[in-house]
Amino acid sequence: MKIVVPFIAVSLLAALAYFGVANAKLNFLFGVVIPYVAFTTFILGFAYRIWDWVKTPVPFNITTTAGQQKTLPWIKRNPLENPSNSLEVLGRTLLEVFAFRSLFRNTEAKNIGGNLVYESNKFLWFFGMIFHWGFFLVFVRHIRFFVEKIPAAIIPLEQMDSILQVGVPAFYMTDLLLLGGVTFLFLRRIVNPQMRYLSLAADFFPLFIIMALAVSGMLMRYMLRVDVIGIKNMMLGLVSFAPVAGDVHPVFYMHLFLVSVLFMYFPFSKLMHMGGIFLSPTKNMANDSRVKRHESPWQYDVQAYPYSEYEDAYRDKMKEAGLPVDKE
Repeated sequence: MKIVVPFIAVSLLAALAYFGVANAKLNFLFGVVIPYVAFTTFILGFAYRIWDWVKTPVPFNITTTAGQQKTLPWIKRNPLENPSNSLEVLGRTLLEVFAFRSLFRNTEAKNIGGNLVYESNKFLWFFGMIFHWGFFLVFVRHIRFFVEKIPAAIIPLEQMDSILQVGVPAFYMTDLLLLGGVTFLFLRRIVNPQMRYLSLAADFFPLFIIMALAVSGMLMRYMLRVDVIGIKNMMLGLVSFAPVAGDVHPVFYMHLFLVSVLFMYFPFSKLMHMGGIFLSPTKNMANDSRVKRHESPWQYDVQAYPYSEYEDAYRDKMKEAGLPVDKE
């Protein structure tokens, strides 16, 4: 049910937008009102989650490292795996964001001949990179719909993306990367018994939405005849606060509605790791515990209670229990 329910939910949302425009002519609702509500929810929700994390006290040095810490000058250390200052922390964070550094070292536990064996597992890292970079490049390509003049940086990006030049219009490789990456993440959760047990409906819901977005986007580009100029005019109207609900193919409204749902769902889900990675104390702190002393601001004075006084107070009970004492 945790797979079927989110699948049915996404299917109903897609059908609601499609038939709401095709039959009920609710173009303004799905093309103007809901996108504005979704964007507002995303901004306010994202800001609230970030602020909630920022104000959370972190009194201890709890950085997570995987290399030699800075100690004596003649001991070789690892500045990126075990940073000791802010610049090295920045380098590690950039590697985490752009190359998934910690996921690259991912291992998998297997039972081989009754022995627990840990093996390197790069599949999750590889397909995770494909999915995230594919999603990012698709997002960047869509900027052309929100500006009057296409930015110069997007043109060479699109040329590289369509370098295979398969068919007309040209096939974008990132479309396949995005769909392939999200499909792997979905299959991983249903094929692997441990992941299937741990996964919740909330884990499958965004995967199904992203799948639907990829499929509907590819349908509009490679199979359906959609009014690209009309779509761009609608997007320019949204960003300039002069919205228009154009007469565009219902699949586009379905696509836009699913994007809006994803935006509204984003701040209240695990997808917030996009912002949380920069505020994780295990990632954004330098491991300088050997350089300076870290004391908890909540620490208070505790009255000393030496053992001699403890024994004086409980000597009879200690003897009765057979415990050794210093004084008879």
